[in-house]
Amino acid sequence: AVFNGVRPKPGKEKGGRGEGREQVQAELVHPASTQQFLCQESPSLTEPSPGACKRCCDPLESSAEAPPLSPSHHHLPYPMPEVRPYINITILKGDKGDRGEPGLPGKWGKEGPRGERGAQGQKGSKGQMGTAGDPCKHQYAAFSVGRKKALHSSEGYQVLIFDTVFVNLYSHFDMFNGKFYCYVGGFYYFSLNVHTWNFKETYMHIMHNEEEAVILYAQPSDRSIMQSQSLMLELQENDEVWVRLYKRERENAIYSDDVDVYITFSGYLVKPSLD
Repeated sequence: AVFNGVRPKPGKEKGGRGEGREQVQAELVHPASTQQFLCQESPSLTEPSPGACKRCCDPLESSAEAPPLSPSHHHLPYPMPEVRPYINITILKGDKGDRGEPGLPGKWGKEGPRGERGAQGQKGSKGQMGTAGDPCKHQYAAFSVGRKKALHSSEGYQVLIFDTVFVNLYSHFDMFNGKFYCYVGGFYYFSLNVHTWNFKETYMHIMHNEEEAVILYAQPSDRSIMQSQSLMLELQENDEVWVRLYKRERENAIYSDDVDVYITFSGYLVKPSLD
């Protein structure tokens, strides 16, 4: 049976009256809450008569036969439910505050992947011309010179002097002594062209420093012809290259006039040694 929301459950009955009393467990249902409380009914203030039931909410009736209450017994038949207040913080939220000062910068993160190459920009304006460098530092050398005067052999060797300049880059060919001076070491190409004198021998050398490199030779003939010689030399800095006419052991000469150029000597740097 259920009495006013309480369903009594019989407990185990122990032996004598002095050892204990019957205990009843009840399930309390609070009308304003879905929570359920399990409580243990405190011992009855009065000894119930056999076979009689009492409601927990009934007022206590004093009986002359009931023994006095022990000071250690509870006055309430069930425990009071615990009340925990709940505050809705959202209704207490105020207005948005002012922006705070920026904090200290953090540590640098890891470097990201390299981005794609951007589009090519517009061509910039031309800069100013720089100062001229040292002539000996130029990696170029070239010359081409000519002669308008004939030359006959003498008692000794003669250096062929030229009087016409076609090309003389950085003035590496000395027109006063007829010699090319190497300022840039490397591989050079040289060529010599002369006009022979009829009935006379032509006997000349292209000289590398004081050594004979190659010979230009033509036998005596009843007619004059153009004769040429060419070669390549590996030169070191300060080497000299020049043309020499053989001495008068034989009657030899080269032909020219004051109008046309019949005699030419040319050379240029093919590849510098610094590469």
